[in-house]
Amino acid sequence: MLYINNLWKYYGKTPAVSGLSLHIPEGDLFGFVGPNGAGKTTTMRIICGLLRASGGSVTVNGVDAINNTKNIKRVIGYVPDFFGVYNNLKVKEYMEFYGSMYGMYTRDIQKISGDLLELVNLSDKNEEYVDSLSRGMKQRLCVARALIHNPKLLVLDEPNSGLDPRARVEMKELLKNLSSMGKTIMISSHILSELSEMCNSVGIMNHGVLVAAGKIEDIMSGQAIPPQNMPQQNIFQGVRLTMNVLGSTDMPVRILKENPMVSHISIMERKIEFTLNGGDKEIAAIIAGLVNAGVPLVEIKKQEKNLESLFMQVTDEDNGMGGDSHEN
Repeated sequence: MLYINNLWKYYGKTPAVSGLSLHIPEGDLFGFVGPNGAGKTTTMRIICGLLRASGGSVTVNGVDAINNTKNIKRVIGYVPDFFGVYNNLKVKEYMEFYGSMYGMYTRDIQKISGDLLELVNLSDKNEEYVDSLSRGMKQRLCVARALIHNPKLLVLDEPNSGLDPRARVEMKELLKNLSSMGKTIMISSHILSELSEMCNSVGIMNHGVLVAAGKIEDIMSGQAIPPQNMPQQNIFQGVRLTMNVLGSTDMPVRILKENPMVSHISIMERKIEFTLNGGDKEIAAIIAGLVNAGVPLVEIKKQEKNLESLFMQVTDEDNGMGGDSHEN
């Protein structure tokens, strides 16, 4: 369905996307994650024909997204992270407006709009003004609008941004429903727990580079094929630990850095997170070394292997991939 090959995007001399290669098969619900400035929004806008790439290729259902931006918009439905302003438009008029942009007949728009509004649980809002809807309703309406022309790929950029918990649950259930109907979906979000519950594959960006991609269960077990130009490795090699100490973290961090089995250290006040390439025996040795050095250790525990801990590990600033970028 979606094929990205060696995609580059520069802002001046700074790369926002660096040699990205990615394949999303038909019917996949793909989670696209990464910290702010990782290159997610830039990539999505290029896919949707809204931003020109500096190099590489992107095809969606056989359509060239870089050189055929007019036709690419007919095979993609795009939901941005903001809704826009539509004063004095009713919900039905909003749907008719977008349907007309795709050259659809009025009778077809009305039939399809009714089905879509029922799908997103807004069928009773047909005569309401768009500006009177809650933010969650507006986001669901935006999804319905993006589906009006029956696109092959639905691209959603932070659709849950600013939504309350109930609205986020409603959006999650809607996307799971669309996925069960066979729709191919690409979604970016910072709410990793929700992505892990609904997505069957993910890609993690960090400073313009794809650092992990594949089925969630394959990534967790280390069986995923690494992204292009990335070495074959088990991202979850070893165990991720969280340690709390009293007072300064300077001494325990220095001790950890001297241990060749320790990597990916991050510090948040008195809490230290790190990866240990070993098991219980090595954990016991770490604890003994810290205690013998006089570190006031309060607690140390293993982190559960999930999407959030994976994200924290592969986007850690200590992994040599630090820096700033211009885009999300």
